[in-house]
Formats: sequence, structure tokens, C-alpha cells
Amino acid sequence: MKRSCGILMHISSLPSPYGIGTFGKEAERFADWLKSAGQKYWQVLPIGPTGYADSPYQPFSSFAGNPLLIDLDDLVESGWLAKSSVDDADYGADPTFVDFDKVSRSKMALLREAFAGFTDDVGYTSFVIDEQDWLEDYALFTALKSKFGSKPYTQWDEDIKMRKPEALKRWREELSEEIKFVKFVQYVFWRQWDRFHRYCNKNGIQLIGDIPIYVSPDCADVWAQPELFELNEKHEPKRVAGVPPDYFSKTGQLWGNPLYNWQEMHKTGYKWWLQRIGKAQESFDMLRIDHFRAFDTYYAIPAGELTAERGVWEKGPGMELFNAVKNDLGDVNIIAEDLGDIFESVKKLLRDTGFPGMRVLQFGFNAEHTDNDHLPHNYPANCCAYTGTHDNSTIMEWLREADPRAKAMAKSYVDQRLFERFNMACVRTVYASPAALAIIPMQDILGLGKEARMNVPSTVGGNWKWRMLPGKLSAAKAEKLRALAETYFR
Repeated sequence: MKRSCGILMHISSLPSPYGIGTFGKEAERFADWLKSAGQKYWQVLPIGPTGYADSPYQPFSSFAGNPLLIDLDDLVESGWLAKSSVDDADYGADPTFVDFDKVSRSKMALLREAFAGFTDDVGYTSFVIDEQDWLEDYALFTALKSKFGSKPYTQWDEDIKMRKPEALKRWREELSEEIKFVKFVQYVFWRQWDRFHRYCNKNGIQLIGDIPIYVSPDCADVWAQPELFELNEKHEPKRVAGVPPDYFSKTGQLWGNPLYNWQEMHKTGYKWWLQRIGKAQESFDMLRIDHFRAFDTYYAIPAGELTAERGVWEKGPGMELFNAVKNDLGDVNIIAEDLGDIFESVKKLLRDTGFPGMRVLQFGFNAEHTDNDHLPHNYPANCCAYTGTHDNSTIMEWLREADPRAKAMAKSYVDQRLFERFNMACVRTVYASPAALAIIPMQDILGLGKEARMNVPSTVGGNWKWRMLPGKLSAAKAEKLRALAETYFR
């Protein structure tokens, strides 16, 4: 990995007239700005269809794309959608955040209107054939979800919940038009994604994607292949994912995702994981795998627990999985999210894979003024360094709320220069570190505070909404970043 730098900002956070960022002109404008700012990478959050609490980490599929990110102007240009329909829809009035309810309602109605104006073409036919391994189950799952009033699949009629062959046949026939609509939406999504990806690459910008370690309990993957997960006879999780109590949470974090049946995964040669990583490898130039430690040891909490206090550590697949990945897919560019309390065995797995881990500047500053792995002088070259991630405070919010002793340590360490804002001093400090890759959240480039935080872990509601206002991509800011990138050979 060459010494380089990039920005972390999800597609949904881009400005647009339609209530949420998309793959449209603003995405291309941002790629142009990144190039002018001397950046090589654009990291985004997971791009799957969001489910519970609008979280990109709880998608309805590990393979499908999020319809809300589709560019509506492209549909108008294709002749499938009237411009007046797009202009008249209600996407919410505040450009600083995504009103998911309004955006979802308006956008799905517009996509249905576009579908009504669509006639099968060669591209659509090829897409349906090429992607059938995941698309058939996802399209039926989504159509059924609509039919059953958005209820979790475990509350559907017993025969289709359990995928009885006669029920599958009957529902495929009955919901054929809705199934085709779902496939059309995915065709549009991936067609636009491909165009957007190529535009970024043409400008020298590489895309970093994000793979959530777990899947949602209510998703097409679990419904279609329940044997790959730890489920009981009612298809409910026997045990769920999370992390134990630690410095950040006295009762731990109870995520509620079903755990993998690694024994069954092993029997299949890890086929599902190979397909998942393979699809992501096609879509991105580099991948970040969330909660990488679970491949070595994962925390299992009995279903029904109210906190994460009574879990046990279990052994994951380790190098066996990554050997299978290498044999099937070759060398995949992966960043391993190795944050939190890490066992020595997890560090060994990271060394064995050769993947770069993560370092977060914010984590380095502490009230005790003690040395640690997150202080830049300790960064190995083979790592990806951040000022913060989507789960942290922005750096300016951290500065306002941190313990005074930690704040004093931070100010001393980054050695803020005359007329230099604290956020840019932190960017400079990360750029100057030995880390091969430096990725900075856009909020920290802009010096934004609490209002721009993307997610507060273990909370539901109010997350994932931040949007950048139009006009914030100044030439002066790009020039400052480019100068820093050149100074520190990025």
C-alpha cells in the first residue's frame, strides 16, 4: 500500500435537491474536489438497502444496493420519469439532515413511476441473468415484505417463512410484477454505481467500501439460507452478536444480529463469504471489514438477554476463511477494523493475513497521559489512520466534551500552529504519521461539531442523518489539503 490519503463520507451525506445524497452530479463534483485536494481515496459506509433504524449496518441484503441512493435526474434523462414528478415530491425541508421517512416515501413512489415507463432492454436482461444467485431471493424477499406489511419474515405465513417449494412457486407467480419492480430498482442502482465508480477511477480516486461483519436478523440472506446461521426451529437466533462490558459501556453492547454457523460455512467451503467479498470486490477498489476480530474470536450472547453481560467468547474460522478467499478471489485489498479490546490471537490473525489495521487519533488522548497504540508515533506503516470514524464524535465535538486532562494532552501533542484550527492540526498530525493510509471524515475537514455526528453506537433513532451543505467544497480547503498531502508525501 503506497503512502496516500483520502476522505470518509457516505453517499447519503452529499448535498442534493432530493433530500439525500445520490450517485448524481454532486457525487461527481465531490470526486473532482477530492482530486483537486490531492486525495486518492473516498471511503463510504455500507451501500445495502437500509432496514432497522436506517442503519447501513443492518441491511436487508448483503448483495443488494440501497434504492434511496439512486440518482433521479438519470431516470428523467432516460425518459422513464417526468421532471415535474421529481420536482413536486416532498423530500423534507432541512438540507442539513436526511428525513428518511419522507425521502423513502417519495423516492419509492418515483421509482414505481419510472418502472411504469421502463421497457426491458438488453442491459436489464443481462443484469438479471448475471446476478441471479442473490437477486432472485432478494427480489422475492422484498416483494413478500411489502405484501406482509413490512413485518419481519419470521412473522410471515408459515409455509413461505419456511420456504416450502409450493409456497415459493405460488408467491413467485402472484407477486411477479412486484418482483420485476425490485429487480428493475437493483438494475438501476448497479448501473448507476458502475458509472459512478468508473468516473471516480478515471479521476484517480479509489473507492473504499465497508462490509458489516454481521447481517440483520430480518434479511434476505437469513431467510434464503437459514442453515448458515445459529437459528432455532422458528428461525429465531439462538444466540446473538455484541461485545462485552468495557470502558465505554458497563453492560456491553447488545447488537442482536444472528451469529454464523461456522461449521456449516466450513462445509460449503465458505461459499457465501466468497460470494459476498467477491461482489464487494467488483464494486470497490478496497474493502474495510467491520469488527474483524470476530473472525478470530466472537462474542456470543444467549438470545433474550437484555444486556451483553452474560456472553461467552467463541472461536471463529481464522485463516481458513482468508486462505479460501485468496484461493478463490486472489489478493483482495482489505482494511481490518481491529478496534476495541483485542486478544493476542486477533493480532496474530491480522499479522498472518497481512491486512492493515486501523488507528484512531481521538483514542490516543487520555486523562492519564499514557502512551498507547493510537498515538501517531506508534503507528505501523501497514495501517489506516483516522482522526475519528463514523461511530465517534467529530474531532471538534470531542474537543468541547473531553476530559480537560485529555484535552491538554491533545493540544500539546498536535502542537497547534498560529491561526491553525484544532481540526486541521489533527489532520496534519495524522498525515505526518508513519501510517501508509490516512483517512479523514469530511466533518473533521470542515471542522464541524456535534450537529454533524453520524452515529452514536448503542442508540436507536437520530443516527446516519448528517448531510453536507452545498457550497462547502471550497478551492481554499482543497488547496490546504493538497499542500498537506504534498508536504507529507501522500
